Amino acid sequence: MAKIKKQDSPASFYDRFPTWLIVIVPLLLLAALVILFVRTNPIQVATTDLPPIENLSIQRIELPEPNQIIVHVTNAGPDPVEIAQILVDDAYWQFEIEPSGKTLDRLESTRIHLSYPWVATEPHEIVIVTSSGTTFSGEIELATQTPKLDFKQFMAYGLVGVYIGIIPVGLGLLWYPAMRKLSRRGMGFILSLTVGLLFFLLVDTLLESFEVAEKLPGVYQGIPLTLFIAVLSWLAITAIGSRKSVANRDTKKGRMFVALLIAIGIGFHNLGEGLVVGAAFALGEAALGSFLVIGFILHNITEGVGIAAPVVRDKASTRYLIWLLLIAGAPAILGTWIGGFAFSPLLAVIFLAIGAGAIWQVIYEVGLLIQRDAKKAGSQLIDWVNVSGLLVGITVMYLTAFLVKF
Repeated sequence: MAKIKKQDSPASFYDRFPTWLIVIVPLLLLAALVILFVRTNPIQVATTDLPPIENLSIQRIELPEPNQIIVHVTNAGPDPVEIAQILVDDAYWQFEIEPSGKTLDRLESTRIHLSYPWVATEPHEIVIVTSSGTTFSGEIELATQTPKLDFKQFMAYGLVGVYIGIIPVGLGLLWYPAMRKLSRRGMGFILSLTVGLLFFLLVDTLLESFEVAEKLPGVYQGIPLTLFIAVLSWLAITAIGSRKSVANRDTKKGRMFVALLIAIGIGFHNLGEGLVVGAAFALGEAALGSFLVIGFILHNITEGVGIAAPVVRDKASTRYLIWLLLIAGAPAILGTWIGGFAFSPLLAVIFLAIGAGAIWQVIYEVGLLIQRDAKKAGSQLIDWVNVSGLLVGITVMYLTAFLVKF
């Protein structure tokens, strides 16, 4: 019996064109549609009589001199906005705008200069009036001169960062020799305590980032931006941690990598903390006193314990511990400098979100260490020692936070 040859199916219409052309045609049609819509604006008839949508976002108010006020403003709305008048404490005041004119296009930023005799330690209100009569207000809760970028101020803000970051982490690391003498259950308690303090830092970092995100223009979508950056940071750190050289956490190199991850996560948290604290000091919302400094030291001292916990059994060198100290604590110095002299809500949100993603990955890594140790010892993962450590870590961070919230 003759074998029937199977015929190839006829080529479809799309098979006649190259793949790149099939991919690019929809994009070209989409671009043409957008251009057509912008040029013809078919809904113009329905919106002709509607007022423009105006949304000015006051990002920062500076007091560089005793008789000067500078207001940083961004047009966060879809339509151009013309600044018509400025009121300071219910009185109309002359003003100058630079670098642009009185009309701001979408997402354009400018600075409004006012020659106003503000009174130190007194509150002031600034109201921006647009050409349509819409008003946007900003408050100076406690008038104090904005610090100038000179050597004295630079070193003073750097010292604040040392108090916030370097000193607490360093004091915590001093417990490293004592931690090496702990039993297995004692180390399980310390690792669980580390998870507790990291969990508090995670929640605190997210809440801080959400608070700062509310100050961003709505177009930036501050809270979604925070969550997206946090997730991407977590995935990036996970990808780095999956490398063969550090993938096995049961080795000395793997445990040292976990300690490094903890230091990085805490470092980003301290950077964001320094940003907020530096900005608060610059705006006169907090006074640098011994009580506040002691509060930060007590609040952050357990960070050093958390960093050292994964490498207790490996006898880490002093040089390595100092390196971890700088990674975790030094970002607070950078944060206070940025916050004091050039605070940006967008930068704060980015750094805090990266910190949140890093801390979440560290919680996962330390949790795996606890699980592996429990499996080797033939004990339960969730027992009274681990639960107690978790509870103590959260409680210590929560109680000491009372001393540094302002």
